[in-house]
Amino acid sequence: MAASPVPGGGVAGAIPGSSPSGFAFDSGLEIRTRSVEQTLLPLVSQITTLINHKDNTKKSDKTLQAIQRVGQAVNLAVGRFVKVGEAIANENWDLKEEINVACIEAKQAGETIAALTDVTSLKQPVSDSHVTIFTDKTGVIKAARLLLSSVTKVLLLADQVVIKQIITSRNKVLATMERLEKVNSFQEFVQIFSQFGNEMVEFAHLTGDRQNVCISHTEESSDTCVPLFWMVDLKDEKKKAKMAAARAVLEKGTMMLLTASKTCLRHPSCDSAHKNKAGVFDRMTVALDKVIEIVTDCKPNRETDISSISIFTGMKELKMNMEGLRENPYFQSKENLSTTLEVILERTEDFTDSAYTSHEHRERILELSTQARTELQQFISVWIQAQSKKTKSIAEGLELSILKVSHSLNELKKELHSTAMQLAADLLKFHADHMVLKALKLTGVEGNLEALAEYACKLSEEKEQLVEACQLLRHISGTEPLEITCIHAEETFQVTGQQIISAAETLTLHPSSKIAKENLDVFCEAWESQISDMSTLLREINDVFEGRRGEKYSYLSLPKPPNNGNLKSLKPDKPDSEEQAKIAKLGLKLGLLTSDADCEIEKWEDQENEIVRYGRKMSRMAYSLYLFTRGEGPLKTSQDLIQFLEAFAAEGLKLTSSVQAFSKQLKDDDKLMLLLEINKLIPLCHQLQTITKTSLQNKVFLKVEKCITKIRSMMALLVQLLSLCYKLLKKMESNRWVSVKNKDTLDGKT
Repeated sequence: MAASPVPGGGVAGAIPGSSPSGFAFDSGLEIRTRSVEQTLLPLVSQITTLINHKDNTKKSDKTLQAIQRVGQAVNLAVGRFVKVGEAIANENWDLKEEINVACIEAKQAGETIAALTDVTSLKQPVSDSHVTIFTDKTGVIKAARLLLSSVTKVLLLADQVVIKQIITSRNKVLATMERLEKVNSFQEFVQIFSQFGNEMVEFAHLTGDRQNVCISHTEESSDTCVPLFWMVDLKDEKKKAKMAAARAVLEKGTMMLLTASKTCLRHPSCDSAHKNKAGVFDRMTVALDKVIEIVTDCKPNRETDISSISIFTGMKELKMNMEGLRENPYFQSKENLSTTLEVILERTEDFTDSAYTSHEHRERILELSTQARTELQQFISVWIQAQSKKTKSIAEGLELSILKVSHSLNELKKELHSTAMQLAADLLKFHADHMVLKALKLTGVEGNLEALAEYACKLSEEKEQLVEACQLLRHISGTEPLEITCIHAEETFQVTGQQIISAAETLTLHPSSKIAKENLDVFCEAWESQISDMSTLLREINDVFEGRRGEKYSYLSLPKPPNNGNLKSLKPDKPDSEEQAKIAKLGLKLGLLTSDADCEIEKWEDQENEIVRYGRKMSRMAYSLYLFTRGEGPLKTSQDLIQFLEAFAAEGLKLTSSVQAFSKQLKDDDKLMLLLEINKLIPLCHQLQTITKTSLQNKVFLKVEKCITKIRSMMALLVQLLSLCYKLLKKMESNRWVSVKNKDTLDGKT
């Protein structure tokens, strides 16, 4: 875990965006969770506020007091952080020494920073109202680097602790599942399943985006805020999607395991009941292993197999390889480019071989495939010439060839997208009434084995259609997380289809069995839930294809658990008139703040300024939330609200980055005043992100009220920031004009 030294006293492995003028932080440690990164960024911001000043600059008493407050806030936050770090160390003996050493380093660095920013320690004449601070700037930077490096170590060691807890929890769940498989009596089953339920809750808590430890100083009235916390979350969107898929299997599988096991106990000699239960155990075991694979960062060999790549991934790789040849003509071989294209075209056979692809789509795909192959061969010819001759005409020819290949690939992708989306949409519409499931339930309670065979065959056909649709959607999904969601949907239809048939067979053999009927209902509900999730998936894929995804929300495509996976209304619990009035009142105040923000934005002459753009976007988003409080606008479901909150928090953080960049152009007093305002907004963004991690289904209006209140605070700060930035910009421009005028006057005298 040790950091690797680099020249200049830093350590390797920088946090993106955390290297302002005069200060750069590198940790040499891989940060894989978003929370660790977000924990460090506010701390970096605080330290930047302290040290990003010109040397030997006289500072006013107000500036010095503000600097001292920031230094003290950093030291206090680090003190709280160290206490929790030491508590974790005492509970984990194998990591105790490493955590304690890092905590000691953090504590010493925090105290050093507090001492260096202590105005009372400066020995200056009382009559001198302006004193010099930070004469030993090297010492401040050294302490800052030590602090951030040691805090990072503690956070990452804490992540190791959580990973150990996840592995231990998984082992407990597996052990209890083995006992459940062998249980022979209802009494014993109830006892063991109760234990299993508690263990699954613990496992879900550890693997979910829930806050485990929080050390913060985030009072809204405070001038300086340094939130320090960690959660079990992932930065890698691909891993995040895999984790969500695995957790969805476990959550839905728990109820399936209950009813399937009870059915086996009630009908111990029924083969179909045992087959049904075995399928649940197998899939849950695989999901448990998948979680451990993700948190321990294991990479299965099967994922690197070139034959398994999607068309989306293959096209992306081919375009990147061709683009790289502009700078280095010898970077790739022609065989490599041709092989990549052939793999892509081989995958298009999934579309052309499908019985559900229309003749027109099939012919168009074949035509575009031939065109892509021809364009690539022409590109390779021009590229070979470019390797031996470097003339302007050949360079232009190479550029044109790249554009032609890219165009043909884009046209092919459009056709494949249209084919897959049309098939999936038609299937969802055709099976929306779930007639086959209803028929299987009726057949079961009637004990009609002949009808069972007929409808089981129809469900198998429906399953194969949906599986094939998922395979085609995967190829054109547009992002790796969506690709993983398609794979999850395919596996779910494949497994659940077989389980429904075995559950229906059990009920048909025992038509009066209430538990067998309950079991079939559970598996049918899982199928219906996946159909609903697939509708959401189609919208997300289409949003990505049409370029709307980035504008609407940050993270999509993760499979949701049953409680909020379906697109249910955000109002399952009907609010009373008092609650409605309260929400409406909050919404009205939010609407007024958006008007204030728009007025501030209109003052700016440069409407394309980054601060203005992010401010305008936040104002428009807040107005959407205001419309929601009136029962209008685009926000309709719990999923919509979660995505909105994530996106709003992300835009807030983008705004703070832009304001921080602007502050670098200001004088020290103005810069510090602006940074103190920014440091009030950053923790609010993080708090809003934390709210999105909790379920919105229970006590919905209480959570909605909390969200609106938080966004109102952020909008109030936005209005202040826009006003302050505008005034400081005008002040800066005025000073420049005066300087130029004075210079012209002097030049005239000369």
